Amino acid sequence: MTLLRFIKCILVGSICIVSACAQKPIVSEDTVAARKADVLFVRAEEKYAAGDYEDALVLYSDYVERYGRQPMAAAALMKIGGIQALLKDFPRARAAYERTINEYPEGEFAKDARVALLTVLYQQGAFREVIEEAATTLEAVNSAERIFRTYAIVGDAYMSLDSPLDAVEFYAQARQYAPAEDQAAIEAKLREAILQLQPDEVNAFIDRAGSILPPDFVLYQLGMIAVMQQNYGQAMAIFEEFNHRFPDHEKREAVAQMMAQIQRDASFNPRAVGCLLPLSGAYQAFGQRAMRGLEMALDGFRSQHAGASIQILVKDTGSDPDQTLRAVQALKDEGAAAIIGPLVHVELAAREAQTMGIPIITLTQKDHVTDIGENVFRNFLTPRMQVRALVSFAVEELGAMRFAILYPDEVYGHTFMDLFWTELQQYGARVVGVESYDPTQTDFSDPIRRLVGLYYPTPPDLIAERPKGQRTTSHRSRDRSGGSEDPETEEALEAIVDFDAIFIPESPKTAGLLIPQLAFHDVREVVLIGTNLWHSQALLDLAGQYAQGAVIPDGFFAASPDAEVQAFVQRFEDTYGEKPGYIEAVLYDSAMILFDVVTRAGVRFRNDIRKALLDANGFDGVTGLTRFDETGEALKRAYLLRIEGDAFVEMGRR
Repeated sequence: MTLLRFIKCILVGSICIVSACAQKPIVSEDTVAARKADVLFVRAEEKYAAGDYEDALVLYSDYVERYGRQPMAAAALMKIGGIQALLKDFPRARAAYERTINEYPEGEFAKDARVALLTVLYQQGAFREVIEEAATTLEAVNSAERIFRTYAIVGDAYMSLDSPLDAVEFYAQARQYAPAEDQAAIEAKLREAILQLQPDEVNAFIDRAGSILPPDFVLYQLGMIAVMQQNYGQAMAIFEEFNHRFPDHEKREAVAQMMAQIQRDASFNPRAVGCLLPLSGAYQAFGQRAMRGLEMALDGFRSQHAGASIQILVKDTGSDPDQTLRAVQALKDEGAAAIIGPLVHVELAAREAQTMGIPIITLTQKDHVTDIGENVFRNFLTPRMQVRALVSFAVEELGAMRFAILYPDEVYGHTFMDLFWTELQQYGARVVGVESYDPTQTDFSDPIRRLVGLYYPTPPDLIAERPKGQRTTSHRSRDRSGGSEDPETEEALEAIVDFDAIFIPESPKTAGLLIPQLAFHDVREVVLIGTNLWHSQALLDLAGQYAQGAVIPDGFFAASPDAEVQAFVQRFEDTYGEKPGYIEAVLYDSAMILFDVVTRAGVRFRNDIRKALLDANGFDGVTGLTRFDETGEALKRAYLLRIEGDAFVEMGRR
């Protein structure tokens, strides 16, 4: 019988008794007050049942204020708290529950109020306060349902604080006290918390929850954690233990299906390495060079590891995006353990490999390619890597603090200009002059003259006043836009070369035309700084005498005295009759890295390959020591080269 019906019965019974009596009874003031209180409470309950919360709130509040000593006062306060919570007025809801606890501490409603108060605190976002108050609540409550609700709300608070390990402990406690109708819901919360555990928290989970949760539940959930984290080897081991310990378990079939799915999804040829190269199309020349590096790696690894069974699966991307995607799918179908490449359409291939769960070492300068996912790595000399090496050397070794930048007005030039300028700021160095130019031109007089203040002619009305034989030009501005000051500014007698070094991110042929023109315009005795594109015989042929002392970075130097480099170069020359370049070298190193990883003991799944690539010790190769950070980016030092005479000379690595 509901409370409302009970009170109605009392009222009806009272009326019947009065009607049946011949003599008018003596009714005390307390009895009258109790009857009025009952009527008021019933009206409040009716409004509440009808969903008319505003009116119900008024009636309940009136009841508490007028009849605070009546038996249902605590119940009215609880209803007030519940309505205020429904109306999102959490401070008033909290006040109602606290009043219930303080004014009626011995009743059952006070215990309910303590649990309800935790819910309001949670709704207010006071998660720490929920956790602190829960200890007192657990001491005060005694029913299984109240204990369940307390543990559950604390688990929710820990989840909101991004602390799933603590949440697991309290959800596990709640599971012990959950009513039958709440078992499924609390187990769902428990599973969600478990799946958010980090790998290093798993053992702590076993220690803290293992004594509370049944071992079959713990093992099953740990297996699911491993699957979610793609730790397939660990998942298989856990599920095998589960089957051994609980051969007749109700989840045996689900475990068998999961193990079969792991075998399908993670099935691959552990000795097959895929490679995506443009062996046809616009970039086939680069693809053919890369293929040579790959062949050298296969031959070298087999000679170093007698009996090693390594297979290379090469797919032609055709310099075409659709063909690239088909090539990735083909490597997946043929069971490639991992992929090297491609050289073009890299992002397409990387996204496809990430979706398929295949580790891929990309070969590209493009930014953010490793942001695609945890299976995407990059082993290539990037603009950022070059700029860091150049600036650190120029500032720390040469003592240069003032720089000029002369760059082509296209993507390559803008990229390097921005990176170089930003890196200089990190060292406290200054850019005192910057100019861009049309990359299709061959005469660079105008941008050079603007850079050194020789561009604007002397106004005609000042020519007569100029001393005979004296050159007159206006100072150039030093703003980043490359603009110049007004022609009528202060006169200068000669080129303004107030910089220690000049950075020119350009191709070797264009740089070979530009560098002599710097000397013609009296830009001398400054350090020339270029990118790895300058590492070319074409530059030496065109501008060797004017480029003496120029400094450039590169990812590989065939003339390095390093013993491993010399052995590689000699074998390459013996095989192909010419020296290898950077493309050949970086393919060689990338392949050797993967060959080493896939042949390691214990590598059973592709995720094992991904984790092995993150080996903190790195991998020694002809392009130097290669280490991958947690994002998949290669951490390596570039070669620094200087032009001396008619050759490039190694200065070390940075």
